[in-house]
Amino acid sequence: MALAVLPAALLTLVCAAGAAPAATTPRGPAPVRAEARADVRADVRADALRGALAGAAHARGPGSAPPARPGAAPRPRTFDTAPARASLERLLPRHAGQFTLVPDTGAARDTFTVSGTAGAITVRGSTGATLLTGVGWYLQHVAGADIGWPGESIGMLPATLPAVPAPVTRGALVPHRYALNDTDDGYSGPYRSFEEHQRQIDLLALHGINEVFVQVGAEYPYYRALQDFGYSAAELRAWIPGPGHQSWWLLQNLSSFGGPVSERLMRERADLGGRIADQLRALGMTPVLPGYFGTVPPEFAARNPGSATVPQGDWAGFDRPDWLDPASPVFARLAAAYYAEQRAVFGDSTMYRMSPLHEGGQTGGVDVRTAAGAVQKALHAAHPGALWAVLGWQDDPTAELLAGVDTSKLLILDGLSDRYNRLDREARWGGAPYAMGTIYNFGGHTTIGANTSVWIERFGPWRAKSNSALTGIAYLPEATGTNPAAFDLFTDLAWEPGPVDQRAWFADFAARRYGRPDPAAAAAWEELRKGPYSTSSGLWSESQDSLFTARPSLTAVGAAYWSPKSMRYPADAVRRALDHLLRVDPALRASSAYRFDLVDTARQALANHSRTLLPQIRAAYEAKDLARFRQLTAAWREGERRLDAVTGADPNFLFGNWTKAARSWGSDEAERDRYEYDARSILSVWGRRSTSEGGFLHDYANREWNGLIKELYAERWALYFASLDEALVRGTTPRAIDWHAFEEEWARRTTRHPTRATGDPHALAAAVAAFLTPATGSGATGARVAGGGAVGR
Repeated sequence: MALAVLPAALLTLVCAAGAAPAATTPRGPAPVRAEARADVRADVRADALRGALAGAAHARGPGSAPPARPGAAPRPRTFDTAPARASLERLLPRHAGQFTLVPDTGAARDTFTVSGTAGAITVRGSTGATLLTGVGWYLQHVAGADIGWPGESIGMLPATLPAVPAPVTRGALVPHRYALNDTDDGYSGPYRSFEEHQRQIDLLALHGINEVFVQVGAEYPYYRALQDFGYSAAELRAWIPGPGHQSWWLLQNLSSFGGPVSERLMRERADLGGRIADQLRALGMTPVLPGYFGTVPPEFAARNPGSATVPQGDWAGFDRPDWLDPASPVFARLAAAYYAEQRAVFGDSTMYRMSPLHEGGQTGGVDVRTAAGAVQKALHAAHPGALWAVLGWQDDPTAELLAGVDTSKLLILDGLSDRYNRLDREARWGGAPYAMGTIYNFGGHTTIGANTSVWIERFGPWRAKSNSALTGIAYLPEATGTNPAAFDLFTDLAWEPGPVDQRAWFADFAARRYGRPDPAAAAAWEELRKGPYSTSSGLWSESQDSLFTARPSLTAVGAAYWSPKSMRYPADAVRRALDHLLRVDPALRASSAYRFDLVDTARQALANHSRTLLPQIRAAYEAKDLARFRQLTAAWREGERRLDAVTGADPNFLFGNWTKAARSWGSDEAERDRYEYDARSILSVWGRRSTSEGGFLHDYANREWNGLIKELYAERWALYFASLDEALVRGTTPRAIDWHAFEEEWARRTTRHPTRATGDPHALAAAVAAFLTPATGSGATGARVAGGGAVGR
């Protein structure tokens, strides 16, 4: 009976247990699932059988009951609250004992109830993650404290937590609350520890997320499976890029760069990814795993008779990996092998991420409708009924792809919901289910801002349409860990029963962000609300980046090629917010939330100032006014120095932690250097010269971090200004500078930088405010320079 329900592809594997095709080279043992790590697994195919049986049962999470029939009442269900309790103790170590967490077997799914007296708060919920969402609601609406991403004010909580005035029940408005862009691992930290990922999961659960993309270790199933299709281990290790660039390899955009990777690294990353997936399941959340849609190494068709591959051409100067035609018989076998290897390490899931033909992939005559159907068929052979999550980006998903699949088993993660106007997602995607998403951060830029008013204006009406296909939210910044207010507000959309009042929401956020209401904090966040957090849709979903981080040019208008070219809000909004934050009650300044916000606002005020100062430097140069040119470039250097100093006062802005993490994964000096280059290059050159220059990828992931500012950006501008100064003195044309060579040399360095914050953030931010001219009613700010006066208006 058990074998009768197995998918055909896995039934073949099961019946041939022990008789799988021989690998080209012997393989070491795979990492083992958490529940079996204490034992030595005899055979990965035996684990495939266990996973297939679990897949046939829809791969439900621990303790959950089978899904009810349509129209049937929800079945009672229980679950172990220990994982949620452990998360709570990590989040609230001094107050966790005042919470009682109760599985609510009668509640609708994704529902919590909060009640209780002082010091005895009870949270009932339908999953472990929903229990934590209830705790998050209590902190936000009753206790008045914030655990943000990043920064928190839980140190301001009283010893005895306040009572809940009356029991409150909340249910999620949409079933899908998805988090993490395909690029998050590369831009947020490809070399993070399990503890860092665990913290991220805790925060996502606290804010109501229930589906999380798990990318760490995704290379390992490819590495294992492809050894049965004509490739040696060494060939595959050279084909797989370094962890910092693997996000784009999984999107079929590139290969090899930043490698080769060692088998030890892949095994350790796979083990880490398995632990992340297990942690999500333990909380009743869905680990969203990468699916297989046809990416193969070079010469696949030559090594596998009967297969057909399509060259994918160029992506930003990289040669894309080939695409195996999903309609070819070899595809089904390779997909089955891939999913079996993935199951062995990551277990099963009910949701898989795939975006075939992402950003300009070539169809090569392949029928996309048929191909899409074959991709979904292979997914369902391994995981019956699993949901295919596809990114809504540029022209994807196309009508041809949607026509080939069962769209009831598809979820479109709309990355453009808040970027453009006149959007009709139901018409565009033929009624296929979608999640309203936001990408307010590109490349990990440290810029403040998001189109929050657009979220509020669209979420309710889009959901209320008579033909609405909106079934979720998708939190998709290219890097996480910036803009905590945006994270809080966007995730609140899925849980607030009525329309969100943006002004009231930011006022409440200001009150809880530092532990209690404060007039100066309220005024600061009102300025930020009206400025960088109220940018409009039409062209952009992200605010402008800094010119301090741009490749030097007197005509520079942005650092990243695809970023906004000018200010998207009045610069004085941030300048005034800085003044207000500096006046926050000293009793509220001890929290990490206040420190982060103060440093971030001072940083943004300086970044905005760069857009005022550079045109003046250009004017002085073109007027051949050497004295004025030197005065202004000195002010520029002073701005960079202050920028590096103030960002050194908060651990979230330390470049030293980025490189330290990369080196920690190497087993010898050569491997440590290789991984540091992987981590440095993604922030600077991004790729080789053809991609950095021809593909315009240099500085795509620019960010204002302590150490990075001083060692890369300031050195780059100093070299440039010196060439202009020399040209003015000699009356000649400035000498040409090979910027890629300069940046590549920097990326190859192994210099060390601070890994601990230093300096008084309030004193350093006050010095920034003193450096800048006072805020006015509108326009940009300037900086005071030697000799009196100010640069700017």
